[in-house]
Amino acid sequence: MMTVPSATSDLVDALDRAIRWSPFLAMVAAREPGIVAAVEAGRLDLSPVIDPDLPVATRLRRQRRALALTVALGDLSGRLDLTAVTAALTGFADQALDTAIRTAIAERYPGEEPRGFTAIALGKQGSFELNYSSDIDPILLFDPATLPRRAREEPEEAAVRIARRVVELLQARDGDGYVLRVDLRLRPSAEVTPIALPVDGAIAYYESQALAWERAAFIRARAAAGDIALGQRFLAAIRPFVWRRTLDFGAVGEIRALSVRIRDHHAQGQAFGPGYDLKRGRGGIREVEFFAQIHQLIHGGRDAVVRAPATRDALVELAIGSWIDVGDAAALGDAYTLLRTIEHRVQMIDDRQTHALPAIADALDRVARLHGLGEGADLLALLRPHVARVGEVYDALDDRRRPALSRDPETLAATLAAGGFDPDFAVRRIAAWRTGTYPALRSPAARDALEAVLPTLVEALGTAPDRDQALRRLDAMLESMPSAINIFRLLEARPGLADLLVRLLAHAPVLADELARRPALLDGLIDATALDGVGDLPMLVAAMRGGDAGDYGARLDHVRRLVGEARFALGAQIVAGTADPLAVAAGYARVAEAAVTVLTDATVAEFAAAHGRVPDSELVILALGRFGGGALTHASDLDLVYLFTGDFRAESDGPRPLGATLYYNRLVSRITAALSVATAAGPLYPVDTRLRPSGAQGPLAVSLDSFARYQREEAWTWEHMALTRARTVHGSPAARAATDAVVAAVLAGDRSTRDIVADARTMRADMARHKPPRGGIDAKLLPGGLVDLEFLVHVLQLTRRTGFAPDLGAAIDALAAAGLVSPSLRGAHDALTRLLVTMRLVAPDAEPPPAAATRALVAAALGVPDWPAVVASLATARQEVATAWDALMQEQAA
Repeated sequence: MMTVPSATSDLVDALDRAIRWSPFLAMVAAREPGIVAAVEAGRLDLSPVIDPDLPVATRLRRQRRALALTVALGDLSGRLDLTAVTAALTGFADQALDTAIRTAIAERYPGEEPRGFTAIALGKQGSFELNYSSDIDPILLFDPATLPRRAREEPEEAAVRIARRVVELLQARDGDGYVLRVDLRLRPSAEVTPIALPVDGAIAYYESQALAWERAAFIRARAAAGDIALGQRFLAAIRPFVWRRTLDFGAVGEIRALSVRIRDHHAQGQAFGPGYDLKRGRGGIREVEFFAQIHQLIHGGRDAVVRAPATRDALVELAIGSWIDVGDAAALGDAYTLLRTIEHRVQMIDDRQTHALPAIADALDRVARLHGLGEGADLLALLRPHVARVGEVYDALDDRRRPALSRDPETLAATLAAGGFDPDFAVRRIAAWRTGTYPALRSPAARDALEAVLPTLVEALGTAPDRDQALRRLDAMLESMPSAINIFRLLEARPGLADLLVRLLAHAPVLADELARRPALLDGLIDATALDGVGDLPMLVAAMRGGDAGDYGARLDHVRRLVGEARFALGAQIVAGTADPLAVAAGYARVAEAAVTVLTDATVAEFAAAHGRVPDSELVILALGRFGGGALTHASDLDLVYLFTGDFRAESDGPRPLGATLYYNRLVSRITAALSVATAAGPLYPVDTRLRPSGAQGPLAVSLDSFARYQREEAWTWEHMALTRARTVHGSPAARAATDAVVAAVLAGDRSTRDIVADARTMRADMARHKPPRGGIDAKLLPGGLVDLEFLVHVLQLTRRTGFAPDLGAAIDALAAAGLVSPSLRGAHDALTRLLVTMRLVAPDAEPPPAAATRALVAAALGVPDWPAVVASLATARQEVATAWDALMQEQAA
């Protein structure tokens, strides 16, 4: 027996108010003298003992009656807060529903357990928020394969009989009252379907036909009674239906529209005052719930933490995640607590499922006094500011649409000309969209969505430096898109995204092309935190290992989606001017390393299922080049070397064993494919393995011992130069340490200084002939650019046997500290790298961008005032590098 002990006066006062102002509670108190005596003694019993020999229905009715009084007194006395009240009411509902299911099955099939029949709790029962006089809204499901039934009885017939008996046990009334009202109308197609549904049929419905409000309903769903495992299997199956990574903003609009229809349908309860509907009125309970659910639908597909079923919990998680304003969350939470509390007072009066304040003054006074206030006016004064704040916050979700663009060609042309467009060109393009020329715009729904967002788009396009060019890129994007409805609705719901979209279209053709191929990439930018960074390596790895991917193929797609979104967001950070290109370059590298980690682990596990593992051996992946240095661009490939530890003569221990060399070469072929082959979710990275021992002629994977021997005895100077940027990105700590030791030993070995310099000079000259600069602003290949800087650093590292660090900037710092280069060379490195990373997005041809605004964007990314300063910065950096290179060549020639 659970009791809540305390001083007596609060309970006695609550009992006095209950008997004086609530006819229902007065009646129950008269019929429950034991509870009254306990309360007068200062005890609140939340688990009253009911005669176990009574018939099930009678026992449940009396249990409910006793609970109604004890919970009410706990509530009125302040001993139970709203969470405790709703938890007690929900706990009883779960128990009663489960008891009814067990009883219905046992009566018809003696000795059978409640297998194959489950109740999914929706609404407030699902979130442990039942109110004082609430009905319950379960969906009753059965598994035809496991449901008990009689000979020659169809599973469907058996399930419906069980369901009818469950409802009868809970709803039937007698002198002891009733147990629970049961509403089964939330099941799929309730007007035509039986009251109990086969679980596979229900899964198929939610995966293919369900409406937007049904998605919202399942935010608060849980398996509550009967065969819990069956219920949990059902909920796991439909989870992707509820929590979609790519949000349909049309669904959010439908939820908003539902709120509007509720306001219209219950118009008499909208105005605040006597008769106000606490649940459905403007600023009421339903609007707090809808506010939370709309944001959960938007963000829950990506942020599982915000999927909290209970409304106040959801508000807290949304605020912690910065998805909603902290002040709004607190205000809505406080309002919800008060509104629900007063709703309970209204229901306590006569045990009726009502949500409206009484319209008659005397009755309103009664509710106020039950709550401990003087009169109805005091109650209204208490509620008024909370209701007003909820209404304001919820109304802010419904951004008013801008006036539609005119369909009259002359009026439209005048509007577009005033906005700085070439009116003939712009009118032709918009007319083509409106007539459904492109596949994505052929449906009436797509064109309706287009009309809703056109004013926003045209206004944003009007801010582009070259409006017609931005419009042309938008047109190309629409032409290549398979569907446009979702992106239009997204832009309508988040007008600020239109401005960012136009910046991408106007300044970053690389990102514009990606967006045309994968419009869902824009979903990742719905919140400003997308422009804050991509997180550290453990966070990225955890995200790529998460999700609902159930098999290897799904894992590949999941990683591709996350990588595509992260790389797109990193590029958008440069265009939006929110991040230093050096930080973006490091972010690109972390994303790539996380992808290598997760896809390698997944591929190793998949391969081991067929071939086992090689005992005392493991795969090691060595990153070289820009990946090794931890600074990629948007266009970088991955330079990888695959190694394995242990004896190359060993054999794997699986059902189809392979020798170690063959084992690892087949394995790394699959890893390379996992990293580079495009799927429906998009491409990942080009993978370059030509830096492996013996280059393209050698095996993809070699043993660590073979690698060490090759590097000591056969490697060319260029291979040792490449090794200076080596970094292990996969392997156990022991394997990484062994690989690092091999690399360090090779780099510290004796070499002829003259041979290194001569080889470097020859290699650089060959590269200049076969790979000339792309354009006039090629920070990589122009004389004195990044390639020359890399050659300079690597020659010094190998000839002086010092300053080794995969990160080129860190290596320069180490060489400067040793007095081998000028410290100013680090500034040249940073300027060249910033320019390279930025130009890969805005001018991949490495020519000066034609638009002045794009040039200004590049200047801002480099931290200089204008384009002439960009040109001067490049010239200065190239001169620094060229001077150092010439000095090194002359020194070695002397």
